[in-house]
Amino acid sequence: MNRREILASVEKSGQCWDFIVVGGGATGLGVGVDAASRGYKTILFEQHDFSKGTSSRSTKLVHGGVRYLRQGNVSLVIEALHERGLLIHNAPHLVSHQAFIVPVYEWWGGPFYGAGMKVYDLLAGKLGLGPSKRLSRQEVLTHIPTLEPDGLRGGVVYFDGQFDDSRLAVNLAQTMFEHGGTPLNYFQVREFIKTGDMIHGVLVTDMESGRDYRIKGRVVVNATGVFADRLLQMDDPGAKKIISPSQGVHLILEKEFLPGEDAVMAPRTEDGRVLFAVPWHGKVIVGTTDTPVSEVGLEPRALEEEIEFILKNAAVYLTKDPRRADVKSVFAGLRPLVHTGRGKNTAAISRDHCLLVSESGLVTITGGKWTTYRKMAEDTVNQAMVVAGLNERECVTKNLRIHGWLEHFDFHDPLRYYGCDAAFIRKLARGNPGLGEKLHPRLPYLKAEVVWAVREEMARTVEDFLARRSRSLFLDAQASIEMAPEVARLMACELKADDDWQKVQIEDYIKLAEGYMLG
Repeated sequence: MNRREILASVEKSGQCWDFIVVGGGATGLGVGVDAASRGYKTILFEQHDFSKGTSSRSTKLVHGGVRYLRQGNVSLVIEALHERGLLIHNAPHLVSHQAFIVPVYEWWGGPFYGAGMKVYDLLAGKLGLGPSKRLSRQEVLTHIPTLEPDGLRGGVVYFDGQFDDSRLAVNLAQTMFEHGGTPLNYFQVREFIKTGDMIHGVLVTDMESGRDYRIKGRVVVNATGVFADRLLQMDDPGAKKIISPSQGVHLILEKEFLPGEDAVMAPRTEDGRVLFAVPWHGKVIVGTTDTPVSEVGLEPRALEEEIEFILKNAAVYLTKDPRRADVKSVFAGLRPLVHTGRGKNTAAISRDHCLLVSESGLVTITGGKWTTYRKMAEDTVNQAMVVAGLNERECVTKNLRIHGWLEHFDFHDPLRYYGCDAAFIRKLARGNPGLGEKLHPRLPYLKAEVVWAVREEMARTVEDFLARRSRSLFLDAQASIEMAPEVARLMACELKADDDWQKVQIEDYIKLAEGYMLG
């Protein structure tokens, strides 16, 4: 999947597309895969890099949503649990089973949470990952020795899924490409092309060359997440806003805070959310928050009160209280919650997805979450093909293997997130021993991965590699800064870029990464 080659084919063809998808996050890529795999001529435009925004900043869980069950949104939980099962089968190299322990400190907690998790198991049906069960106090501490023992009565263990979000996004782009689709990053939609009041294309700009393209299509899908209102108002300046963005923040800690393989789900925090502490890539991810925000952007920043909230609530459950100096990286993501007109508490707004069709024929899909991206895409393509007047074709993604699919692998192998592509990366390293070297002693990533990311995964900047092709920025921001010069050098060789490009890339990346560090 090479950007230069893909763009050359677009310039040469000049065809009218069946689907034009705007947005390269989970939702847009899901729509792209669904439409392309049905045989529709599909092109996708992402203004930055695939999953640059919300879709690379999740809690890294593929889950039904225990909190949604408590809120009574049973239909969402059932749908999400079903999709969780499908995703584990379709991308086993990226999605794995994860045990979660709910610690119980109140006398009523064991029966209450035990019963709740049994309902969770029941709703999962045949796609369940294992039965939940109650644990004694000693069993809980054996699994999680760093859990606060004072007042601990026992716990409940249940099972959900965990994944690498931006790696899945890259694999979805590759899957779309393999089914005849055309995914392009660093392309911004500037305006809609209309005949009368109806949209029949887009004017887009290649952000690398500055060149404009007029792209014709039968239907345009707005899958831009928190930016959905911008496209709706580009179509109709009088359109009412439908997005109530909410910010979620996560902190990354060293493994010593949670040394085992099990995660913690703390069921009660000050704002009514649950708090997760989850093993991830040899670190621990802790979060999240739910803070209403008025502005949206590609680089949201954690607020001080959000950081203190997570540290304070994590300290309640852990024997070693995490401090600011322990945080290896802090990142924020914006949720595209659909406005319900019921007040400002975003924690209470539905996480169901919203699908609507404008009078111009623009199809907008927003809301939802990573776990349900496939079902959101199926619903969107079903609606869009009617709007476009296309011949009806059945969805095939329920059992569609995602690029990299590999069933048997070493779970502890850092390259396992590449699935079957890991063999090609090892071949690169064997062919050039220098590429087999690690980029940094604190992180597992190899120099060969940089070369692979440019050649096969459309990485265009140092940030693309350090933030999303690898997860260096999210795992250890300082280490990622120290890696940046070598990553820039390797990428420049592949992209045939000069020293000035390397200098700008390094400077831009350091400025970005400093925002992920706590002073």
